Amino acid sequence: MTLQGFDEDLIERVKVENEEFRVLYLEHHDLEQKLTELTRSKYLTPEQEVEKRRLQKIKLAGKDRMARILKQYESH
Repeated sequence: MTLQGFDEDLIERVKVENEEFRVLYLEHHDLEQKLTELTRSKYLTPEQEVEKRRLQKIKLAGKDRMARILKQYESH
């Protein structure tokens, strides 16, 4: 996973130094896999559609938080 606009070296350093970022990064990857599995189906039930939207919202919120953490590291 890449966070657009951020250097890969910075991401790797923050993963080592920041526990919250590391947890969010792993969660983001897990959510990406779950969403990939859901979208493989040609047809989603209404419950699966709701779950897909829920996972997408969680994933986006985590990505936003990771970007804020990275900005803090960039400014130091």
